[in-house]
Amino acid sequence: MILNQSPYQPGTFPLVSIALCVYNGEKFLKEQLDTLVNQRYPNLEIIAVDDCSSDASRAILKDYHQQYPFLKVYENEVNLGYVKNFEKAITLCSGEYIALSDQDDTWDLDKIQIMLENIGTHKLVYHDSRFMEDGGKLLDLKMSNIINLYSGNEPEVFYFFNCVSGHSLFFQRDLIADILPFDPEHFHDHWIAYVAVNLGTIQYVDIPLVNYRQHPKTSTDILNKRKKIRKKYHENRDIKKLRKDLKWIKYCATFKKNRNPEFLNRLLELFERRLDTWVSMGYARLIGRHFDILYYIQKYRKSSKRAFIYRQIWGLKAKLFWAKYFSFFGKEDEDPVSV
Repeated sequence: MILNQSPYQPGTFPLVSIALCVYNGEKFLKEQLDTLVNQRYPNLEIIAVDDCSSDASRAILKDYHQQYPFLKVYENEVNLGYVKNFEKAITLCSGEYIALSDQDDTWDLDKIQIMLENIGTHKLVYHDSRFMEDGGKLLDLKMSNIINLYSGNEPEVFYFFNCVSGHSLFFQRDLIADILPFDPEHFHDHWIAYVAVNLGTIQYVDIPLVNYRQHPKTSTDILNKRKKIRKKYHENRDIKKLRKDLKWIKYCATFKKNRNPEFLNRLLELFERRLDTWVSMGYARLIGRHFDILYYIQKYRKSSKRAFIYRQIWGLKAKLFWAKYFSFFGKEDEDPVSV
């Protein structure tokens, strides 16, 4: 266990809020609720917000509320979507510290206690997770086997990737003023991590404290289990990722308290230029100089660092040309223009 300076005095127990978002979760909800209400930490509130479920989720939540009054149930009048529903749940939290919970995982019963012991002066802490099949069987695989999990205060780590899963994060209440409102076009956990690393430090706790269920309805597909659908050349997945990355970097630039705005603005300038040109030498040079931090999270790569940086020379016009060329000859899945 990684122990940091204790955030509370011995014998005192600050209130911790668990923000639980629910939508048609009856299949796994009871299993998750059992691990939340039975946390060994003694001072909890659970804020459960149901987003207009049409199954038995609301009835399940109300039943647990009757047994565990510290579980408070709220029901939306209109469906908000999971990002905005987490925003609402967070605003309803009263705790000094806040943890987020999905409806279909299961938690170790010491999770809250361990996270509280590790947060110290960090803005946010998060932990490793075990993968679990749809039916509940644990896989011999952890999040840390797939990606590098970061500790520190360098926002550049989060421009192209995110390693902080929502179900693992635990943050200080004072972050709320800077993380809200959420933009539903972007993952809330990525944004919380980005804001926290700009305002202070984040800390990875090297213990798997959640069984992270993988099934077709999860919002993320980190194990890439969903069937890949062939795309036409103009929907090439790498080109779509370029546009998605640009939208995210632009969104990061809207944050008023960026730690290194000069670097971010330069990255954004060169990235936008890359999407309107055939060749982007300046962008490739920038990536080359800062590769180790910008691509820290990515553990496995299809090619060497040098080959990857070389590919950054090509702008979107070149990528579109080659994607169209390979699509014309029926080779759209050969991935000739990997970002």
